[in-house]
Amino acid sequence: MSTATLRETPAASTVTTVPRGLVRTVLRLHRGALWIWLAFVAGTTGFLLWLLGPGADTAQRALETYGYSGLIMATGSADEYSDQFYNADTLLTVASFAIALFAGGPLIARELESGTAQLAWTQSVSPARWLAVKLAVPAAFIVVGTGLLALLYHQVWSAHSNLLIAGIEPRALYFSLGPATVAAPLLGLALGTLIGLAVRRTLPALAFSGFAYFLVYAFRGNHWPFQGRYQQPELYSRSRAFTSAGAEIRDPGCYDDKACLAKHDVVRFTREYLPSSDYWPRQLLETGVLLALTAVAVALAFALLRRRAAAG
Repeated sequence: MSTATLRETPAASTVTTVPRGLVRTVLRLHRGALWIWLAFVAGTTGFLLWLLGPGADTAQRALETYGYSGLIMATGSADEYSDQFYNADTLLTVASFAIALFAGGPLIARELESGTAQLAWTQSVSPARWLAVKLAVPAAFIVVGTGLLALLYHQVWSAHSNLLIAGIEPRALYFSLGPATVAAPLLGLALGTLIGLAVRRTLPALAFSGFAYFLVYAFRGNHWPFQGRYQQPELYSRSRAFTSAGAEIRDPGCYDDKACLAKHDVVRFTREYLPSSDYWPRQLLETGVLLALTAVAVALAFALLRRRAAAG
């Protein structure tokens, strides 16, 4: 019994330490990308906290001083706050593209092209385990980082949507206010990985990964029946206009047109942005579709890797 125990101990030790070694290797090889991601999350978090606090306070004081119609034509007030608010949405979109590029190029294709991956496979690391860790490590950072940013962004929206200027842009924020914000970059990671395995050359993998995610983003924005950036219902606003005499009138829709404002004697607006009644069903459905596509891409990646490994 003592002999059996001695024989089993090294094997058990090997099984438990190999994954940890793989995780350390992935973190070491891609520490530059990791620091860039952490800096992005920290910087965007600080920006959202500024929108939630000091930025909103400044815009609110200007709103109380000038009224909504005056704010639109004032410099450095709500107009600027509205622009800054949408910049956070742009940052999240760019991050998803960057993740797809990273997965296709440095994470997968570069290691296949340089032979680093093949070397790892000869050192007691199976191709399947190598790929699993390659996906799991960045996925963990993506989920934590984007989850934090989506929660903060939704908090800013809930607290200060009254400071945003009406138009098509509020509906575009559908992309960044729910769980689909976390699922979208995971799909970028899976697509980039699949393309990196298929192409196995860094520069072509970068190009194809970026193009593939661009197609997904464009299709997601304009054609999915439960999405559609310019389709109703999504996020809409409840708006009221007031004249110089204090009378409430129907919103004429001339938010930055001085002649129109003068014609209707509009001096201020009140505006509340609201999610449509099916906002969360759409969000959850889209999240499910994104995760399903991610699972398909991951399954195809493992199948392709097994075929390549079997072929030698």
